[in-house]
Formats: sequence, structure tokens, C-alpha cells
Amino acid sequence: MNETAEEILGRFLDGSVVRTFPGPDEYLNEDGLLCCRKCRTPVQHRIIFRGMPHIVSCMCKCRKEADLREQKQREENERKLKTDRLRANGIQDRHLKNWRFDTAEDNKNIRMAKKYVENWKWAREKNLGLLLWGDVGTGKSFAAACIANALIDAGVPVLMTNFSKILNQMGTLYSEERYRYIAEFKGFPLLIIDDLGIERNTAFALEQVYAVIDERYKSGLPIIITTNLSIDELRDPEDEAHSRIYSRVLEMCTPVRFSGADRRAEIGRNKQEMIKEVLNL
Repeated sequence: MNETAEEILGRFLDGSVVRTFPGPDEYLNEDGLLCCRKCRTPVQHRIIFRGMPHIVSCMCKCRKEADLREQKQREENERKLKTDRLRANGIQDRHLKNWRFDTAEDNKNIRMAKKYVENWKWAREKNLGLLLWGDVGTGKSFAAACIANALIDAGVPVLMTNFSKILNQMGTLYSEERYRYIAEFKGFPLLIIDDLGIERNTAFALEQVYAVIDERYKSGLPIIITTNLSIDELRDPEDEAHSRIYSRVLEMCTPVRFSGADRRAEIGRNKQEMIKEVLNL
């Protein structure tokens, strides 16, 4: 016969041994209950069950606080393990993992990228992507990586890659395997494709690029694309194969122009000046 919860509790109370002598860090209070010497709060309290008084153990204030700290530390460790796995799976280029908002200079493009992260749930719901376009070295890839890392830190799976890597992977696969490979991108709520336009212009490559873009379109999930192509080149491509790709991209993504000095050239000049100073050149 199954016992009721009340019967189980009664049996537990009847069989429990009540401590009456204080441990090393305890003392016996005036009311006959043991207390913690450190925080001066009870480690026992009285209850009435079935009309009879019982003494049961409880946690003192400092023990509760210690347990809460341990729980928060466990949760933080679990969160870190999760984000480390997400980053390892989603960002394969090591240098991209260090591109974050906290190291970025404050400019309109970085502020835009931060806004995208802040409004991520809305952007995902509405399937709103971005097309970051502009000259070489204007910070497009940096802003995209900042978005990727910020979302990963928030527990959102993000894949940041480029078509050269995708095509290298797909070149070793059969047609059915290529379809499954592209379908796996749906496991990432955000897909970031860096440097559209640098991939090979073979018929096979263009067909696979379109397949990736089109599958993302059908999935209803957002995509962010960076490119050195101008908006005119994207709107008026040279042939039908590129037109299919770029028209789909422009349908999915809002163009955001990146302009300004070439950051890579500036970094290079700064390094040259540093080494000249050190070596007295």
C-alpha cells in the first residue's frame, strides 16, 4: 500500500535523531536550539506536526549564502563551458574570437552592430539580416565578428565562415552529402558569411554559393554578409549566375555601408613606426 506524503513525513520525524550538543562552530541558544557561531542564526527550528513539537535541522544564514555562491559559480562554469563550445563550433578562425565590442573604437558602425545584438530577438523573429559593404579595411569583418562573439556570449549559436571554406568542404562531398551539409546551417540561428565575392567564379562554385544563400532564405533565419563589392556591383551584376545570388542577398539583408580609412593599412604603418623606433632605423 502506498504511503501518503504525510505518513512519510511522520515516519521520518519519528525516526530522526535530534542533536542536542553543539558542534565546534555552534552553540546552544536560550530556546534550546543550536545556532551558528559565525552568523548567530539557528541551524535548528521547531515545527508542529500532528499536534506534536519536533526539532528539525535547517541552514543558517552563512551556510545559505555559501550555497548560493557555490550555485552561482557552478552556473557560471556551465555557462562558460557552453560559450566555449559554441565559439569553437561557430568561429573557426582564431583571430576572430578576439574581435569584441569592448576592444572596438566607438563609431557609427560599431554602434549599429551593438544595436543589432541588443535587438537580436526581434531581428531573428523578423528574419532581418545585414549586408556590410565597403572598401577593404573599413571594419566590416571586425563588426561582424563582434556581433558573433556578443551573441555567443549570450548563448546564441552563431556560425561565422566564408564561401572559400564552404566550397572547400563541399568539393569533397557527393550531391546528397552537400545538401545535408548545407542543411546543417539551420542549427545556427545566425549565419555570418565573410567576404562575399572572393570565392572562385566557376559554374560549380556559383551554384553552391546560390544553394547556401537560397537554403538560408527558405529556412527563415537571418544572415549577415560582408563584401568588398559596391552596392552598384551587387544591384547590377555582370551575369545571370551572379544576379541570382546578389538579388537573393539584397532581399534578405539590409545594406549598411562601411567607409573611412583602411584600418589594416593604418595598423601596418603603426607597426612599421614602432619597429623603426626600437631598431633606430
